[in-house]
Amino acid sequence: MYEIAELKSLAVSLLERCGVPAVDAGKTADVLVAAELRDIPSHGMLRLYDYIRMLQSGRINPVAKPFIVHESPSTLTLDGDNGLGPVVSELAMHYAIEKAHKAGTAWVAVRNSNHFGIAGYYAMQALSHNMIGLCMCNANPLVAPTFSALGMLGTNPLAVAIPARKEPPFVADFATAAIARGKVDLLQKQGLPIREGFVQNPDGSPSNDPGILTKGGAILPLGSTREYGSHKGYCMASVIDIFSALLSGANFGPFVPPSVDWLPVKDNLPGKGTGHFFGAMRINAFCPEDVFLEGMDHWITTMRNAKPAKGAERVIIPGDPEREAAEKNKNKGVPLKDKVKEQLRELCKELDVDCHYL
Repeated sequence: MYEIAELKSLAVSLLERCGVPAVDAGKTADVLVAAELRDIPSHGMLRLYDYIRMLQSGRINPVAKPFIVHESPSTLTLDGDNGLGPVVSELAMHYAIEKAHKAGTAWVAVRNSNHFGIAGYYAMQALSHNMIGLCMCNANPLVAPTFSALGMLGTNPLAVAIPARKEPPFVADFATAAIARGKVDLLQKQGLPIREGFVQNPDGSPSNDPGILTKGGAILPLGSTREYGSHKGYCMASVIDIFSALLSGANFGPFVPPSVDWLPVKDNLPGKGTGHFFGAMRINAFCPEDVFLEGMDHWITTMRNAKPAKGAERVIIPGDPEREAAEKNKNKGVPLKDKVKEQLRELCKELDVDCHYL
């Protein structure tokens, strides 16, 4: 088990060795360790290897200076200057919250960014302001639209964080694909098969090989097959792609720059980099704050007190598992998969960073 402080220090040291300023390295490390803390290792230290390789190859600008390209009282479009996704996204959500304080609601579209970690991290920034936070992003084109043999869209996550008064906040953070790409990566690194219904072969037939993505295969949309509602996941991923890319001027669908080294980098792209979309909604711009927060408490307790299905222990609220994991892991520390530790040791040796405790 590893302490969160240890992992953050390691991530910061590795990023700084690649020319990332200390403040930006810290922001990026915060997002990675937050994923580990919340028991989402598919977006934690596992991603650091990809970030480092992209920095080394010049595909990410280590000293990016994001800048505003369009602005209105309640909207803003931000160019990330091809920087680290967590750095760009933390700034974008800051702008959304700042504008929502004045305008009631605010929306920030981002172009020319990169993989940003867990979407929930940014949506949750709004909670301390008694606002609802929203975050979405397009991603590597590894998800096949319904009836398609090829990956054309990303796993395109959506996160919504809603505050309550006495109850813990509602935090929904999910991919709009049948499975997140990082979870497929973890299965591959562990040498484990993937259950049918998550990925497909290059011809569109079912597969249980988690390595199929590196062989031209694809992830299925949320819902798995058309029979089980994949068209709904396809619709959700499409909306997120359009909001993230076409409003900001980022690349859409199959043109999103890959954040893994086994996908080809395409030339003559229609936009700039990866796209994100953030929102902040001030509750008292709609109704009295107390009324809403008490209403959320009532909503949460109503759902939580529903009769569990046979075999289930309880009914959970979105955000419960991650919050409970974070409370436990703060004290116990978090584990790392052997393959992730192997990759981190490789980076430490290469960049002369001490990691004797791995």
